[in-house]
Amino acid sequence: MVLESQPNIIAQNNSDRRRQMIQLINAGLAKTEREAKVKESCGEVMDVVLSVKNIISAAIQAVPQAAFAWTGICIALEIFINPIKATKANREGIDYVVKRMKWYWSLSNSLLKDPTNNISKPSGMKGQLENHIVGLYKALLSYQIKSVCAYYRNPGLVFLRDMITLDNWKADLGAIQDAEKRFDTDAQTYTTWKGTSHLEQLVSYAMSEKDQQCLKHLRLTDPRDDKVRIERTKGGLLQDLYRWVLNNADFQQWHDDLQHRLLWIKGDPGKGKTMLLCGIINELDQGNTANARHCNVAYFFCQATDSRINNATAVLRGLIYVLIEQQPCVLPHVRKKYDHTDENLFIDANAWDALSEIFTDILQDPSLRTTYLVIDALDECVEDWSQLLDLIAQQSSRSSRVKWIVSSRNSPHIEEQLEIATANLKVSLELNAESVAAAVNAFILYKVVQDYLRSNAQDTFLWVALVCQALAGPEVKKWNTEEMLRKFPPGLDALYARMKQDISLSYHSDLCKRVLAVAAIVRRPISLQELTTLVEMPNIICDDLESLEEIIRLCGSFLTIRERTIYFVHQSAKDFLLGNAFDKAGNQASQEAFSWIFPSGKEDVNYTIFSRSLNVMSATLRRDIYNLRAPGFPGDKVQVPDPDPLATVQYSCVYWVDHLCDLVSSTNTNWNELLQDNGVVYTFLKTKYLYWLEALSLFQAMPAGVVAIKKLEGLLGGNNQSQLSKLVWDAYRFALSYKSIIEQAPLQTYISALIFAPSGSLIKRNFKVEEPEWIRTKPAVEWDWNACLHTLEGHSGTVSSVAFSPDGQRLASGSWDKTIKIWDPPSGSCLQTLKGHSDTVSSVAFSPDGQRLASGSGDKTIKIWDPASESCLQTLEGHSHTVSSVAFSPDGQRLASGSWDKTIKIWDPASGSCLQTLEGHSHGVVSVAFSPDGQRLASGSGDETIKIWDPASGSCLQTLEGHSHTVSSVAFSPDGQRLASGSGDETIKIWDPPSGSCLQTLEGHSDTVSSVAFSPDGQRLASGSWDKMIKIWDPASGSYLQTLEGHSDTVSSVAFSPDGQRLASGSWDKTIKIWDSASGSCLQTIPTSTIMTDISFDPTNRYLHTNVGRIKIVTETTESQVVLDNSESHNYGLGQDWSWITCNGQNVLWLPPNYRPSSCNVQGRMISIGCASGLVWVIGFSQDI
Repeated sequence: MVLESQPNIIAQNNSDRRRQMIQLINAGLAKTEREAKVKESCGEVMDVVLSVKNIISAAIQAVPQAAFAWTGICIALEIFINPIKATKANREGIDYVVKRMKWYWSLSNSLLKDPTNNISKPSGMKGQLENHIVGLYKALLSYQIKSVCAYYRNPGLVFLRDMITLDNWKADLGAIQDAEKRFDTDAQTYTTWKGTSHLEQLVSYAMSEKDQQCLKHLRLTDPRDDKVRIERTKGGLLQDLYRWVLNNADFQQWHDDLQHRLLWIKGDPGKGKTMLLCGIINELDQGNTANARHCNVAYFFCQATDSRINNATAVLRGLIYVLIEQQPCVLPHVRKKYDHTDENLFIDANAWDALSEIFTDILQDPSLRTTYLVIDALDECVEDWSQLLDLIAQQSSRSSRVKWIVSSRNSPHIEEQLEIATANLKVSLELNAESVAAAVNAFILYKVVQDYLRSNAQDTFLWVALVCQALAGPEVKKWNTEEMLRKFPPGLDALYARMKQDISLSYHSDLCKRVLAVAAIVRRPISLQELTTLVEMPNIICDDLESLEEIIRLCGSFLTIRERTIYFVHQSAKDFLLGNAFDKAGNQASQEAFSWIFPSGKEDVNYTIFSRSLNVMSATLRRDIYNLRAPGFPGDKVQVPDPDPLATVQYSCVYWVDHLCDLVSSTNTNWNELLQDNGVVYTFLKTKYLYWLEALSLFQAMPAGVVAIKKLEGLLGGNNQSQLSKLVWDAYRFALSYKSIIEQAPLQTYISALIFAPSGSLIKRNFKVEEPEWIRTKPAVEWDWNACLHTLEGHSGTVSSVAFSPDGQRLASGSWDKTIKIWDPPSGSCLQTLKGHSDTVSSVAFSPDGQRLASGSGDKTIKIWDPASESCLQTLEGHSHTVSSVAFSPDGQRLASGSWDKTIKIWDPASGSCLQTLEGHSHGVVSVAFSPDGQRLASGSGDETIKIWDPASGSCLQTLEGHSHTVSSVAFSPDGQRLASGSGDETIKIWDPPSGSCLQTLEGHSDTVSSVAFSPDGQRLASGSWDKMIKIWDPASGSYLQTLEGHSDTVSSVAFSPDGQRLASGSWDKTIKIWDSASGSCLQTIPTSTIMTDISFDPTNRYLHTNVGRIKIVTETTESQVVLDNSESHNYGLGQDWSWITCNGQNVLWLPPNYRPSSCNVQGRMISIGCASGLVWVIGFSQDI
């Protein structure tokens, strides 16, 4: 027991202080025990009195004087019983509190003990639980301290405090018990999470085969291996290189404050950002082991010179891969999509869309631990970096469990996009020059002679690393290290100049110059095997990889090799050789280096790459180069043979046209002979074109091939008279028409593409020898290419609206499948899929600057999108029914929307506020359009009228009447002087907006006119109709110029390209067609099904003849029933979706959409096919394949 005579000294040890508190409590309880017993006895008497209070009160109601006195006594009893109740509540409470204090002391040690002995500040769920325990401790200690104070206070004062309930012990204990309940809930959640975390580790060792395959396909690179390589190649990671940043105020605020989730580390090239991040990663990962992790640390290192790791999709693949390795329970987010697509999920045109959605789902997974995401060198992410920055900015604002660190050079573009993120922090290496310099000094001290390196490094890590690498060479001996060291000049550019000089004095100078020149201007890092194609070198070493690696080492420290691919050691090394030195003082040396490797300019090197590429492709490419044999062999199942016959020509196949374009330009006519008829380009296309397409398909580069041919067409400058121009145009149409099937099955290049190409196709004629001999009777085809340039397939529902971007480079489509797709018209590739609407998308429109896309939907909302990042910028709500039409004003400052709720709304797309609501129609508004000057707005409605509005005031200027059915579409002419309207009455009317008079009525459609659009010059008007046709009219005379046929269902939307050369149409047949607006008709595109229209038994009773071929059956009579098993098909027939002709169950001939059947008949090796367009064709085969 503590004696009052003992000194008042509080112990420093936690356990001793706890014992002192218990002693004080026990002493206080003993001190007040006597008066507590007295109060308890009084309390028992008062309880008896109070128990009969109601009886006495009822008995004396008849005597007012007694009743008044008795009321006073009752009040006094209530007051005097308070101290008695308080003493009892306190003594019961203190007993409870002391016991619970012991319990939580033991529990917290067990519950929060870190098996890794990590002493860093807890984070995530564990940190939150610790905060709850601390709060509970405070409440328990407060109760004990308050009790001790009461025990040693003057008894009379205590009595008075208790009379007025100044110390509410019951309420204090209740607050403690409430805190305990909250703690119990969190503790249960935490223990469940710990158990789950442990189970995850067990599960990770028992991944299914499909899981392992998914992870294998996801892995493009392992960033953990990249980190090890980087640390090794840069001379090792020292703590002194990065420890300074751990004490930086911004870093600490980012680390400790839950509100700050994004840290940007920025600095000039060579300042050591990458090694700084390597050190930070190590610090964040402390305490984690293979079997126990308290947090996830995922990271990625971008590098511009390495095509594997220089794009946004690669960044997401790397981060997701590391997160799955560290917390396998997030793998199902990937499997959900992977199980439908396999490895194509990570490599097709929609990879970024799919991966960003997966990545977002992972970050929002409730089971995700505290996670740190680190991305190095954002400025070296050369593809889709803007999308990546937007994703970082968005995600860093969403979850306090996920924190980001990114690094880059000083870049205003990056800074501008990261500013979107709330509460982001920055660490500038220039503003921390003293710390960076100290880190450089530490690196120098570690590596080699301190004084020289310190005075010449100029605070640049890369300089030190390159010098140390050179000193580690075999020619440097221990006794001459310092002498060799003194030969290295100060500064990075000066060092590069010294390296260049050493190479120029070597015996292999010419070869090294050729290698460096090619490495500097190729579009991506090339492999050692590709180097032999592009650089002239002795034949004896072309197949000797060791010799090739030795040649790269002869190029000083400019180049390095990783996995047999050649990279620049740093972007600054490439910049130096190209005459773009970062340091202004090094500009002269850099210009001299450029002149050294490009003595005649880049043209000679581009010609070398182009001509050698054409030569090696001509010598290498051939039919079925991978020996696939099967006509329908799927492209995604191709196994690259070893050795790979295409290894030396992959770069050449993709980029030969790019180097030709660099060579031939409007300002340089020296190389124009390359584009002459019967020249090298003409000969290559005439003799090797199909083999080139096959090769592109084999390494999944068909989109690049289509773009290359389009570039070649542009290079010829529209000279349609030359034989080369005609051949290139034909080659472009061939590639564009059959791109999708050549990608799916490479050998269909020689089968379906040649069979169904127009008879007059030059490619078809040149390669007639390649047509399959086993097709005896070939279908009749058109003579020339039709007006349909391309059919874009991908939506799973009706395409309701299409719109070109203002520059004509993108096409947007809205569909009943609730999505918007953005397409690349030249290649036909789907660039992006925007998801967010919960009902059909009925209308899409680009803003005039092309930076925003608006969409209206059956979910009653308008969404405004950023097409580049795929993010939804605004959701505009206010309509009470389907939004049927949207249109931006010409200045992009306003957005109009028409709805079936009979109103038009004018919005501010920046703020999302509604500026005006225009009312006047008596039926749904189907279409809206601004005049070119933005001063008028036209609306078409189901009430059979068109209204012209003043969008500023909201007043109706004109009501145009004349249609006898719903007005489904309206469009102003480019000069604003005419207004066209399409209607359910099957007509188009041309109006004079100021007077409201009808100038022309265009008749010709046989069903509702659903869409109208003027050409950019106003000389033509296109209309789409429910009669499945598009008509092109002369709006001045009212005559129609062309009828474009090809869709198999309602044409719901039409739009001219900005140059007027193309017309896009969307249809309920789930396709979009792009037409050449100046010529011809197109064939129909028909959706397919598996309905069997013809079934009959074979005379042997062993086969069924059906419209999809002959099917073997197994018959077994049981109670007069026949059991049929049609799983095995034989001979020729149609595949399940009618897009292939099969032989013995294997795909052999792909059918273009316009040749697919609505009905067919199969007789042995002859197949007759009828199409919904009315086309009937027959094909016959001479043998089984």
